[in-house]
Amino acid sequence: MVLVSYVRDYISRMLQDISGMKVLILDSHTVSIVSVAYSQSELLQKEVFLVELVDSISKSREAMSHLKAIYFVAPTSDNIKILKRHLATPRFGEYHLFFSNILKDTQIHELADSDGHHEVVQQVQEFYADFVAIDPYHFTLNMPSNHVYMLPAVEADSKLERFRHRVVDGIASIFLALKRRPVIRYQRTSDIAKTIAQDTAKLMYQQENGLFDFRRTEISPLLLVIDRRDDPVTPLLNQWTYQAMVHELIGIQDNKVDLKSIGKFSKDQQEVVLSSEQDAFFKKNMYENFGDIGMNIKQLVDEFQHISKSNQNIQTIEDMAKFVDSYPEYRKMHGNVSKHVSLVTEMSKLVEERKLMLVSQTEQELACNGGQMASFEAVTNLLNNNSIADIDRLRLVMLYALRYEKESPVQLMQLFNKLSSKNAKYKPGLVQFLLKQAGVDKRTGDLFGNRDFLNIARNMARGLKGVENVYTQHQPLLFQTMESITKGRLRDVDYPFVGNHFQQGRPQDVIIFIVGGTTYEESRSVALQNATNSGIRFILGGSVILNSKRFLKDLEEAKRQARLSNAN
Repeated sequence: MVLVSYVRDYISRMLQDISGMKVLILDSHTVSIVSVAYSQSELLQKEVFLVELVDSISKSREAMSHLKAIYFVAPTSDNIKILKRHLATPRFGEYHLFFSNILKDTQIHELADSDGHHEVVQQVQEFYADFVAIDPYHFTLNMPSNHVYMLPAVEADSKLERFRHRVVDGIASIFLALKRRPVIRYQRTSDIAKTIAQDTAKLMYQQENGLFDFRRTEISPLLLVIDRRDDPVTPLLNQWTYQAMVHELIGIQDNKVDLKSIGKFSKDQQEVVLSSEQDAFFKKNMYENFGDIGMNIKQLVDEFQHISKSNQNIQTIEDMAKFVDSYPEYRKMHGNVSKHVSLVTEMSKLVEERKLMLVSQTEQELACNGGQMASFEAVTNLLNNNSIADIDRLRLVMLYALRYEKESPVQLMQLFNKLSSKNAKYKPGLVQFLLKQAGVDKRTGDLFGNRDFLNIARNMARGLKGVENVYTQHQPLLFQTMESITKGRLRDVDYPFVGNHFQQGRPQDVIIFIVGGTTYEESRSVALQNATNSGIRFILGGSVILNSKRFLKDLEEAKRQARLSNAN
């Protein structure tokens, strides 16, 4: 069963047992959870006539006793306060309260006291869908202040504490939905991964031991908590497969793409949905290369033109009736075709404008192959090329620095100077801050395949064989991690277990959580790995979904805050 099915199942159970006209009330987090799993038309079929945000509904005083209110919100103290106000002066006929995670006993008592006078609350339940199920094996927590994972742990830092609690809650809800309790491992070199792993174990094995005791006999699943800074290369690279490329060049939020700022699109095309659950063409092509996508879209257009022509040939009343029956499907297909044509047209334009094929070739060489002098020359030439965008110059220098920080400090200084002179907006020290955060001394994995003899041999073999596509030769570090788990070779010394709960045999389910965020390139790796039927099902989760813009923004914000705290 895939992640989105668990969420859909929870939402269906909420809605179908309550008959009559309903209003669904969500918070800023659960609105994302519901929107990726359920379409508006599906909500309408369940007699949901109004969807409101919990804080905005407070502003209205109009009584609607004919509606039944279904709340699906996170059990935060802010939401409990709002709910208490709503229950003190109820506007709806009935209140059904569903929480996306574990409620505290004190919160239940508070709600009961608020409902004491009117007694409109029919039920209070915990439905553990506290994660956004983006794809079948990929979830995110959509954390707003994602950069805080890079800040040093100060005991009193409430931001970092809130971040950790939210991650632990999100991970807990995944396992409550799966009805499993995992064995937990973490990346040894990351303090935050270690703390999150320990806090999760404490919640599952001590504080809520009874809730997580599912009395299952199979081998426990594995939760592996790792740090984004162990692979800073993947979020810095340009992408050339469909889903990852749309996110890199345009941006995807909760499986939606905002096209308003890009060009003149009709009203219904200003925001489009890109979901493998709702779009068969996207499901088939989300991991395909950009070159193949163009050809596959041409086929889609040809099919549509063929259907359009046959619809023009309406001669009898039967033909007309057939066309009217198939019209909704025809409209849907028309929308789908124009959506994919718009996306690919826009991306082709950006690839040409920013000379991304030229940039990406050097990026892939830096990420995958040796040759320091050749790399230095290629990066220098691109820095001197006035057609290259500032963000691409910055990413190239960062990739060079991550690869050659120890081998060529002199050339690195030359690149820093050139970057400053070419890029007026460049904030000095950002590349150095990246090295401080994610340099070779901070990393656990063999990021460039040059530490471990096996990886060196594999890279040599790949170099001799050649690659079928120079733009997609990079594999994220996650690929090696999954391979090590599949072969039972993930080293205890690098990824220790928490407590005395060890793996008895090979796990069938592995949840890998990346503190700091995942990428669509990594979720593609997971989907391809799962398709090999190795006997292990991998699920990938993270605090956000990154593209290079978001990764750099987090880096800048962390650097700014680190400087502020040093000044104090």
